Amino acid sequence: MGMAAPTSLSFPSGLGRPGLLKRLASALVLLPVFMVIVVNAPGWMFNILVVIASAVALWELARMFEQAGRPVYKWHGVVAGTALTAAFGASRLLDPLVLPALVLTLAIGAVLAAPVWHGRAPATEPTANTLLAVLYVGWLLGYGILLHHTSPLGDQLVIFLVGVTWVGETAAYLVGSTVGRHKLARVISPRKTVEGAIAQVVASVLTAAALGAWLLPACGGAATLLAGGVLGVVGQVGDLTESVIKRSVGTKDTGMLIPGHGGVLDRIDSLLFNLPAFYYFARWTGCA
Repeated sequence: MGMAAPTSLSFPSGLGRPGLLKRLASALVLLPVFMVIVVNAPGWMFNILVVIASAVALWELARMFEQAGRPVYKWHGVVAGTALTAAFGASRLLDPLVLPALVLTLAIGAVLAAPVWHGRAPATEPTANTLLAVLYVGWLLGYGILLHHTSPLGDQLVIFLVGVTWVGETAAYLVGSTVGRHKLARVISPRKTVEGAIAQVVASVLTAAALGAWLLPACGGAATLLAGGVLGVVGQVGDLTESVIKRSVGTKDTGMLIPGHGGVLDRIDSLLFNLPAFYYFARWTGCA
């Protein structure tokens, strides 16, 4: 009796070996740079990195709306959202959210008044799209600066968060693209699978256990495991949220800046939700 040929695991179209190699190459280049800035560079350099990421992601999102024929006040959104992210840098001087709240209030007023400066007829859609960009990117990404600066363990908290998020995402990508069979959100993101989602949560918890013992030993094993579970779930919500936006405008990637990943917004979509989630988790559990 002949032996059955082994079943091979194959990647779906567009997620094959070239795509995986591009992802790995990008990680090998970007990760050391990120680590050096977080650990060894002055705090203002980390702020600049986050603010630049905010500006690029805002521009990608506004351009995506424009290319889809969705009205948006592009430069209002980019400037207001970038200023909002930068405002979080004052967390060492003021109550952490005082200046961001002030800038957010001014940004909302400026966007609402945009038809006056442009001489356009009043319309709700460009205002809504612009405010979406300001809040989605400018406000949420600012929590990266807040997490880094409002605790003596800022470096460790950022590395823990990014490590857990990115390992979880990678596990979801590998498992979902090789053995994933059950669709997680068929209409929103057809390539995401239940198997990949489970892998992301499991990998996030395991990574949190390892990184927590190294970076946050005082936090305790139970808290770090819980943090991994929270990040594994919330990060997927962030990923799916960006997919909703892209699906609504018929776009696959927000840009091509990062090989294998797409644009900056594609790379930070999970972090946008995980940053505030982990900031408040760390404060409430005493890990910060």
